[in-house]
Amino acid sequence: METYTAMRHFADSWGLLAMTAFFIGAVIFTLRPGAKQAAKDAANIPLKDD
Repeated sequence: METYTAMRHFADSWGLLAMTAFFIGAVIFTLRPGAKQAAKDAANIPLKDD
């Protein structure tokens, strides 16, 4: 039961911080300059001729 309590406290503090940092990083990565062209290029891959 002690392991559960320790993991619960970790998830409530550092786990939440890690998930928040990951979310902010994903948003920044998506909205960075140059992301629009990279997304367009990736979206057009199936339409390219060989």
